[in-house]
Amino acid sequence: MRIAVLHNAVSADAPVEDQDTLVQVAVVSDALARLGHEPVAVSCELDLAGLREELLRLRPEVVFNLVESLAGADSLVYVPLAVLDVLGLPYTGGRTEALFLTTHKLLAKERLRQAGLPTPLWMESRTILQGHEEGPARDACPSWIIKGVWEQGSRGMGDDAVLSGVSSTEVREQLRRRAAESGRPCFAEQFIEGREFNLSMLAGPDGPQPLPAAEIDFSAFPPGKPCIVAYRAKWQADSFEYDHTPHRFDFAPSDGPLLAELRRLAESCWTLFDLRGWARVDFRVDAAGRPWILEINVNPCLSLDAGFAAALVQASIPFDDAIRRIVEDAV
Repeated sequence: MRIAVLHNAVSADAPVEDQDTLVQVAVVSDALARLGHEPVAVSCELDLAGLREELLRLRPEVVFNLVESLAGADSLVYVPLAVLDVLGLPYTGGRTEALFLTTHKLLAKERLRQAGLPTPLWMESRTILQGHEEGPARDACPSWIIKGVWEQGSRGMGDDAVLSGVSSTEVREQLRRRAAESGRPCFAEQFIEGREFNLSMLAGPDGPQPLPAAEIDFSAFPPGKPCIVAYRAKWQADSFEYDHTPHRFDFAPSDGPLLAELRRLAESCWTLFDLRGWARVDFRVDAAGRPWILEINVNPCLSLDAGFAAALVQASIPFDDAIRRIVEDAV
């Protein structure tokens, strides 16, 4: 099949997290070629009419979607999919609606809350506390973490995103200040002290297959340093955080029930948001062993050094087989 590998345009001076898109284009295109397909890379910008014309010219049978932002805005990541919907082209990964709902973190959290799935309490600058009914009262939360509503890949997040020992009034003031500085909306989420996990899933003929769960190892962090996977841990290769946040897949037998619950919750997210192809769910686990859903990542990174590829290795699934299953799920 001729498969268009669709990605956002990346300039030569783009930050490293955007340059990673081109790495994914290369590894996915190579895998598709080995599988006997004809991959054609297609970049897109805000010129949706131009994208439409290019796709009509190429006439691909499937589109492999690797778009991670548009015109530098994560909030527009779903827009090219609307063009594919209009053209009736099958494409890999989450549908337009799923990408919109999960990229907008507050809409995702509201959907989780309505479904009775555990997600930490949250607060916006102009609203009262929202979230899970079993959570603590607003001023009983010892710590908060500030996140961008739309930003992916921990973009703009540092250790100062974690606020401890502050009132809800002070949190809202911080939200207003940071939103003014960045020009983008943000929110505060209850910071769950404890362990951090992620669990990837891959489509299969019988539904999603949960891959082995991974835990972020913060054991090398000094006392007082927030145990979070911030921007430097993901993208700054010469940083302490990058070198000291490895994923681990080995667990004690006592973690068996927790891992089973993570799988159940991840599969519930897949169903709730009608996910396709491949996905990842991020969790924090509190001191009582209760998991909390942080984010649902539609179409997570497919670079060979990223977490999804590592989970495939643990599951003994060759990368090319995963790409084949993602394509089959699209058609």
